[in-house]
Amino acid sequence: MLKRLAHHANVLGSVTTSSLTAWRGCLVVSDVPQPEQPVVLYDMEGCPYCRRVREVFTALNLDVEIRPCPKGGRVFRKHAEATGGKQQFPLLVDQNTGTVMYESEEIIEYLFRQYAGRTVPGYYRERVWQPVLGSVASVTSAMRGLRANSGKQPEQPLHLWSFEGSPFSRLVRERLCELEIPYTLHNLGKEHWTEIGPAAQRIKPGPYKPIPGGKRDDFFKAHGRVQVPYLEDPNTGEGLFDSARILGYLNAQYG
Repeated sequence: MLKRLAHHANVLGSVTTSSLTAWRGCLVVSDVPQPEQPVVLYDMEGCPYCRRVREVFTALNLDVEIRPCPKGGRVFRKHAEATGGKQQFPLLVDQNTGTVMYESEEIIEYLFRQYAGRTVPGYYRERVWQPVLGSVASVTSAMRGLRANSGKQPEQPLHLWSFEGSPFSRLVRERLCELEIPYTLHNLGKEHWTEIGPAAQRIKPGPYKPIPGGKRDDFFKAHGRVQVPYLEDPNTGEGLFDSARILGYLNAQYG
């Protein structure tokens, strides 16, 4: 009972985080093709600058390989330093163009230019108040996803279907970061404003029908619903919906 209450409290904190960040990272702005080689992001889930970059990955519907680098981490931090020259995050590595870059604003500009062929939309441009609100947003999530709490490492990276603004998905990403578990982040942002709302009751009434031919349509055909987070672990064959169940699994299997 206490665990369930604590989980609900964490969800409320995560909702506040999404509210403070203006619910960016929910809607797809430009649905771009997936690149030939996966883009890699060395990342701290609770870092406000990393969060802004992940928002753009959702906005572009791009998948990304996440290499968690929490404070005190021992799995990917040294590799990030060897790749970019310092332990600073976010760090983007794009094998498709040979790009290695720091600084959230530069990364955001690069992603929109390289993959959408456009300038950064106003909604995703830097504002003077964003660093402050971003830091407050991290505090409301109790600074989860910032410090390592390492356990057992999987042989193969995991797969998480998510979108940045989802409060439930954030809880799972925070734990994956703390455990330093690498994973492919399959962004499944909302493709139309009528999809706004929880999986059980979106704005548009009636049975949910995703846009044909999109990533949500593919997911719907595979699972009969579109709900995040959804975790697949190729090491055990597990596939799980529901943040509480996923967190329980991660703690039992890797914590």
